[in-house]
Amino acid sequence: MSEQHRGAIERRQLLRTGMMGFVSTAAASALEVDTAVADMETDAEKHKARFQADSAEVQNFYRVNRYPKR
Repeated sequence: MSEQHRGAIERRQLLRTGMMGFVSTAAASALEVDTAVADMETDAEKHKARFQADSAEVQNFYRVNRYPKR
């Protein structure tokens, strides 16, 4: 049982190789999608303010997370 075949690929090595290929393919496809979306914005859209302090969601967040008075 301790004898190993030198030319054969082990199952674990085959699984590692397949998973690394899958991860690298997923990462490459995610990078391509992000760059395509970023290129579609104009300069004015990139610099516009996205935070609206008087929106209901922001006011609710600060109301709920207010620190108790000492």
